[in-house]
Amino acid sequence: MALQTIPAIAQVRDGLPDVAGIAAKYGPAVVNISVSGTRQISTSPPSPGEDSKGESDDTAAAQEFFRQFQQQYGNLPAQIPVPVQSAGSGFIMSSDGLILTNAHVVKNAQEVTVKLTDRREFIATVVGADAVSDVAVLKIPAHDLPTINAQNTRPTNVGDWVMAIGSPFGFENTVTAGVVSATKRQVRSESNAPYIQTDVAINPGNSGGPLINMSGEVIGMNAMIYSRTGGFQGLSFAIPIDVVRNIAQQIISTGTAQHARLGMGVQEVNQLLAEAFHLPRPMGVLVDDIEFGAPAFTAGLRTGDIVLNVNGRPIEASVDLLEALELAKPGDRVEIAYWRDGQTKKGFANLAGAKPAPKPVENTLAMVTLPRLGLTVRPQRPDEKEKDSADFGWVIEKVDASASRAGFLVGDLLLAIGGRPVPSAEQMKASAQDGSKPVALLISRAGTRMFLAMHLI
Repeated sequence: MALQTIPAIAQVRDGLPDVAGIAAKYGPAVVNISVSGTRQISTSPPSPGEDSKGESDDTAAAQEFFRQFQQQYGNLPAQIPVPVQSAGSGFIMSSDGLILTNAHVVKNAQEVTVKLTDRREFIATVVGADAVSDVAVLKIPAHDLPTINAQNTRPTNVGDWVMAIGSPFGFENTVTAGVVSATKRQVRSESNAPYIQTDVAINPGNSGGPLINMSGEVIGMNAMIYSRTGGFQGLSFAIPIDVVRNIAQQIISTGTAQHARLGMGVQEVNQLLAEAFHLPRPMGVLVDDIEFGAPAFTAGLRTGDIVLNVNGRPIEASVDLLEALELAKPGDRVEIAYWRDGQTKKGFANLAGAKPAPKPVENTLAMVTLPRLGLTVRPQRPDEKEKDSADFGWVIEKVDASASRAGFLVGDLLLAIGGRPVPSAEQMKASAQDGSKPVALLISRAGTRMFLAMHLI
């Protein structure tokens, strides 16, 4: 399987951008995507610093509902599967059924349905998805499909007329048009790609659809909007097609995508910094941090150097460096020109792969059920012990009705029973069995200690 290119068509008709001609020719290559699946919603109290960043409003609301229910009534599992339904757009890149879309469109998908403009529908296979770049590749079992040119041959400039085709709010094959507002915007901290900003009307459902120039070439994949209302407010962003193609080719070849890194931090160079480092004008990016042994370090760069170009590609701002890295692959050898002590130097770096995201700490600790207390607890993890002054404690994972009436909440830290610390499961079980009088339990909640009393069941 390979991505295909087709010739561009005329740019204008009667002296005006030929939006109608492009829409008629390439509209059939734009598809509607419907996704159904499930995702896991945590019912546990949020950890310090945890928020719902990146979650939809509906997901965040569901998570908060389940957490409150768990605190009040208990008896819920640690995670609950909830249905997910979403929709987006995509465009056909090869006549044998390869389709490009956003990774967030098919996130948590169990079934992906692709609908063509001729009303045919197919169940698609997700070849692969890369959350960092937000690019995904789908495959449908069809042949001789209409395709669209996904390799622009002319530079994209501010003010260029462009158009989008997609399915906003489910309205299939909707065409909107506008101009390029900016060509290099960094709008997602987790992505290296500089986004194309336009004023083309984009709304929910347009994600994954093409941004097309007036030569009929796809210059980007529509991915997001900036909005305070949830709808279009004049700021739309698309992933450059060069980045999309690079990621897509990796996914097609290996099922995954890799991202290159130099292993250094940079900042912009303003007028004062340019003067301080004896640059003729503000240019390049200033290295303010560097990992020992990283590709940048072995290439000879050090803190205080100013990167001027990579493989001959001028670096005017940090977004230029990010773009150069996004178009490269781990293992690529790149030439870096940098400024040091009033002169230009060069070094070569073999790019490394991006560091994997830290794995979440899994709860592999044994649960202990205390039936006479109506509690299920587990030992603290090492990372949790730093949050409380106790040397040991038992995190309450489940609360039944009687314990809930006594005031216990999921997430409380059980420190003592009947005034006696319970460092082991055996001691805790023994303390929860003795006597018929009320028993006082010492807990810690959000750093505050308190006693709660209850009758043994």
